[in-house]
Amino acid sequence: MRRFYSIAAFALAVLLLAAGCSTAKPAESSPPTDELVVAIGAEPETGFDPTKGWGRYGSPLFQSTLLKRDDQLNIVNDLATSYEVSEDGKTWTVKLRNDVAFSDGEPLTSEDVKFTFDTAAGNGAAIDLKNLASVEAGQDQVVFRLKKPQSTFVYYLITTGIVPKHAYSSTYAENPIGSGPFTFVQWDRGQQLIVEANAKYYGAKPSIHKLTFLFLNEDAAFAAAKAGSVDVAYIPSAFSHQEVAGMRLEAVKSVDNRGIAFPYVKAGGKTDKGYEIGNDVTADRAIRVAVNTVIDRQQLVKGILEGYGSPAFTANDGLPWWNENTVIKDNDAEAARQILADGGWVDSDKDGIVEKGTHKAEFTLLYPSGDVTRQSLALAAADMVKKAGIQINVEGKSWDEIEKQMHANAVLLGWGSHDPLEMFNLYSSAFGGVDYYNTGFYSNSSVDKQFEQALDARTEEEALSFWKKAQWDGQTGLSVQGDAPWAWLVNIDHLYLVKDGLDIGKQRIQPHGHGWPVTDNIESWSWIQ
Repeated sequence: MRRFYSIAAFALAVLLLAAGCSTAKPAESSPPTDELVVAIGAEPETGFDPTKGWGRYGSPLFQSTLLKRDDQLNIVNDLATSYEVSEDGKTWTVKLRNDVAFSDGEPLTSEDVKFTFDTAAGNGAAIDLKNLASVEAGQDQVVFRLKKPQSTFVYYLITTGIVPKHAYSSTYAENPIGSGPFTFVQWDRGQQLIVEANAKYYGAKPSIHKLTFLFLNEDAAFAAAKAGSVDVAYIPSAFSHQEVAGMRLEAVKSVDNRGIAFPYVKAGGKTDKGYEIGNDVTADRAIRVAVNTVIDRQQLVKGILEGYGSPAFTANDGLPWWNENTVIKDNDAEAARQILADGGWVDSDKDGIVEKGTHKAEFTLLYPSGDVTRQSLALAAADMVKKAGIQINVEGKSWDEIEKQMHANAVLLGWGSHDPLEMFNLYSSAFGGVDYYNTGFYSNSSVDKQFEQALDARTEEEALSFWKKAQWDGQTGLSVQGDAPWAWLVNIDHLYLVKDGLDIGKQRIQPHGHGWPVTDNIESWSWIQ
């Protein structure tokens, strides 16, 4: 979740800039050819250590990864020159470049890769490497041995930045050393991060020599853009139609989605912590499908996102593992009413809300109270479903309160990743009630089997068909065509104000807004005037 800082903090930052601190840039001057000041997201609370999760939603900046994705999201080499998977799927052998040095001049070797993954596995929660049995460092190669086949292991090779064994300590997150395109200079907590281009970087050298990140909330970032104090600013859709002199708006497509997670099972259960599980209304498939059918997703995009977004039907629309057959015709109140009628829901007392036996078609939808966009989506969805005879009561809560109530009430959540393992986490019965993943305790043995086959595949290409069949195989699946445990609403475009003359390259479809996904192609950014 994005951290929100006070306007007073922003005013202080502006005063520092005006006073001539290291990030100062006169608003009226021509842009430098090798320096940028940006406000593109929240400060990483735990610092810049990849073994604790840094870099999983955007370039790790300071560190390199074994593999990476290109602009078409194809998997390509980075530190690796090649990799192969054994016939049984349990052994992954990665060949390494031998010309890479860390920013302190020490060579990057297979021992550093082994150390990184061993450390990440030991850290536990941030990176799930429970299936990793061992890592062996050889001559310009690393051998990963898994307890069982796992096609998605490739995504750990894509997202885990390599740290130096010789320079790693308990304070590494605050002063990182790596082999990535930029080197760490200074981190002023709550204010800014300063980085510089890595002269020892083995890849395409960045044309931007110095990069300063200001940690401002969206309102303050917009104010900084208007003041001419930043070159790039991440802004909410509410500001999208306000012009800023000398800057242009760039809208980047994303799978940063928002949707309604339904309790899938009937009421009566409790978690180990004593929290209630289940809801007798949303446990009825007719209710869930009717909600999906009556909601006008395009209107949500137009009215709430100011047109900067797209209708969402899954957690992974447009990605290689997305099943296009999950798209349904929505904004159809008549069809929704028929679905309910066929499911035994009728408005016997003529109060506008259908009922079935002793249950009215009424349930609570929770959203995090500090999130205006989610609040607006929840209220709009509640208004739309009335046309089908369903009553949704919208309530804003703190995350602590939501955690206690999310297994018995619908919740407006947000996800979106370049890793199909997120879909597994959201829908696998093994993740029922685990963190914020499968909050509704969804379970389908056919879906679990497709997941198992996808994980057991030897390559990403082989796994794709199983990921798609898990969503809908013609008879069942996790999408609205099947069990409909979610009503996905929208994918949010990520909006950036960019200084005229600055080229931020071809942006890839971006994941959920944690981290700084816009920096994935940071090496290709340049001033063109």
